[in-house]
Amino acid sequence: MNHIALVEKFYRSFAAGDLDGMISCYHKEIEFEDPAFGKLKNDMPALMWKMLLERAKGDLKITYGHVKAGAKNGSAKWEAHYHFGEKRRKVINRIQANFEFRDGLIYRHTDSFDVWKWSSQALGMSGYILGWSSYMKQKIRQKSLSLLNSYVTQTSH
Repeated sequence: MNHIALVEKFYRSFAAGDLDGMISCYHKEIEFEDPAFGKLKNDMPALMWKMLLERAKGDLKITYGHVKAGAKNGSAKWEAHYHFGEKRRKVINRIQANFEFRDGLIYRHTDSFDVWKWSSQALGMSGYILGWSSYMKQKIRQKSLSLLNSYVTQTSH
């Protein structure tokens, strides 16, 4: 499978809620990074995607495009549409993904997005006022990692 087809398979699987399809695109030593979770390695990216898909409960629309890939690197743009938190605030998160490939699989996956835009939608006024700050970015990462760690603990028992 060429790398463009690999990236497209990842996002088609994501859009269909197919965790196994997503993970089959990842190298066993995958390194993932984004503003919400920071750096995750090995099994943690799969557990993060599993948690996010389960928490969405079907309320997640994924679209993607602008897929580019060469022998070693690739990129794509994707959007996640969902409702966030107890107040069910509508979020449209526009994400730039960059990839490194190894052994025909995604070895590094880095997502970047505007945290201020995300927090303005997801957190309301407090996100709008503080979403640009390093304090808020740190709080978002702490909360995301706390949720992931709790999820991992619950699913491993």
